[in-house]
Amino acid sequence: MKRYVIERIIPGIGSKSPEEYREAAQVSNEALAKLAPRVQWVHSYFADDMTYCVYLAEDPEDIRRHAELSGFPASKITLIKVVVDPATAEAA
Repeated sequence: MKRYVIERIIPGIGSKSPEEYREAAQVSNEALAKLAPRVQWVHSYFADDMTYCVYLAEDPEDIRRHAELSGFPASKITLIKVVVDPATAEAA
């Protein structure tokens, strides 16, 4: 599967309660169950009015389908071509 970053514009998302985040994760998981194994949620980052979600998927259409089922917008979907981390410095 390919790795993608999904940008979601959701006003006020960075100010929700832990309960609201739990409920949102449940909604996302229900949509993912319908799409398995073609799309997997890795994790998300929340800012003021944005979320940045990392997903594994066969193609962007699977992510768009998740957005439709969950009700969470997929404002921008970007294919990740290379992942660089501290271990990259050690590679031969």
